[in-house]
Amino acid sequence: MLPAASRATSIIRRRLLPASQRPPPRARAGAPPPPRAVSHFPTSAGTVGEREPWRLPAACSTPSSFFPTVSPPASPAPCRLPLPSPPFVSRPAPLPRQVCGPSPPRLLGFDDGVLRRGRIGYRVSSSFGTTRVGLRSLTSTSSSSNVTYNHRCSNTYSTSCATKPEVLASETPSSDMLVDSFGRFHNYLRISLTERCNLRCQYCMPAEGVELTPKSELLSHDEIIRVANLFVTSGVDKIRLTGGEPTVRKDLEDICLHLSDLKGLKTLAMTTNGIVLSKKLPRLKECGLNALNISLDTLIPAKFEFMTRRKGHSKVMESIDTAIELGYDPVKVNCVVMRGMNDDEICDFVELTKHKPINIRFIEFMPFDGNVWNVKKLVPYAEVLDKVRQHFNGVERLQDHPSDTAKNFKIDGHVGTISFITSMTEHFCAGCNRLRLLADGNFKVCLFGPSEVSLREPIHSGVDDAGLKEIISAAVKRKKAKHAGMFDIAKTANRPMIHIGG
Repeated sequence: MLPAASRATSIIRRRLLPASQRPPPRARAGAPPPPRAVSHFPTSAGTVGEREPWRLPAACSTPSSFFPTVSPPASPAPCRLPLPSPPFVSRPAPLPRQVCGPSPPRLLGFDDGVLRRGRIGYRVSSSFGTTRVGLRSLTSTSSSSNVTYNHRCSNTYSTSCATKPEVLASETPSSDMLVDSFGRFHNYLRISLTERCNLRCQYCMPAEGVELTPKSELLSHDEIIRVANLFVTSGVDKIRLTGGEPTVRKDLEDICLHLSDLKGLKTLAMTTNGIVLSKKLPRLKECGLNALNISLDTLIPAKFEFMTRRKGHSKVMESIDTAIELGYDPVKVNCVVMRGMNDDEICDFVELTKHKPINIRFIEFMPFDGNVWNVKKLVPYAEVLDKVRQHFNGVERLQDHPSDTAKNFKIDGHVGTISFITSMTEHFCAGCNRLRLLADGNFKVCLFGPSEVSLREPIHSGVDDAGLKEIISAAVKRKKAKHAGMFDIAKTANRPMIHIGG
């Protein structure tokens, strides 16, 4: 007579087998034993043999199904081998689920030579260390990297992978290429045309300037149009041209003309400092430029010269007036508010909206390499809004689009509006729909993230449009839930703003 434990094991094993394979009950003493049931599953050695019923077949690796029912093949003949009687094995514990991070994409067909050249394996270095970013990290399929993905995210972005954000409603994507792992659809592309600028704004670059990428290593006109077309055909309907200063690029008008002809593009915008804009704007409008942001941080000429290290305040004001005359409505004016610098001019800027279709956009001071960011210089959005409400009556919040970066307000009796860009104190990552193409061809999914992947190198290596889309999609899928807090951003190696584009 079998011990109780052995009987229990036999019963469990019998119940786990399909009915057609269950062995009959043990015969009485003296009777010949019946033939053992046979299973027709491949063994690890590649031959047909029996499978222990509580173990997963080799082809099954999903942790969500530990006891799959697999029907045996119909054709192969059985191979009758004795069935051992191992002890019962307990059901394995389920694997921990990741909070964020997509399944790793398949590797792209680049040889090691391509991966070693240029910025596909781009390194961002600073006093805080070196961060390895680029194509290798975006296409890694290592299982160990997946297991530690959350840990690595939490080290780089202290708040980026803690929770999955509530995804706001957005347009229906026409391509999965532009949808990240949190369901955010990115229909807005910012293209930096150049790293050069005719001003030296303190919050944009260090006083000694920055090292510029040689012109031969920047995206050409045709490369910009090609990449932009890939995005537009995949669902991007808004493109913004930035810099540096985009108006210093000689082929700006031609670029605008070809971009505006892309089928599906609704908005072609530009952010500029306005120094030479008034002369070029009429032709740019003819070429399809239909939205405009002009940067202006002070209404005092002497202070303008101090903040930008150049003269030209009157030229910027002239450009604003020219834009209004040409029918741009609204003309958006970007103003970075810094304590002790221009926070005493907040109400003066608001006055500009009284009789003109101007949207003043107060931007919180953000940390970038070389701009000597300090939290003491930061003027929080709530403080600026409180100051506005103390001086103006009827300050009313407007309805914002889910993907708006700004909090928009209207003031009774004013033609224009005011807005607040609150990247530091109240981030808007859950509705982020923006991607960035830098002047040197690097692709960046987050303004404050150090990771970049080159599109220029694959283009020069002969990669077709399908291959470029795979690179773009892999980068988008790796986008974090949200950027880090402002103090962590200040410690993160990143480029100067002039390299990234405003």
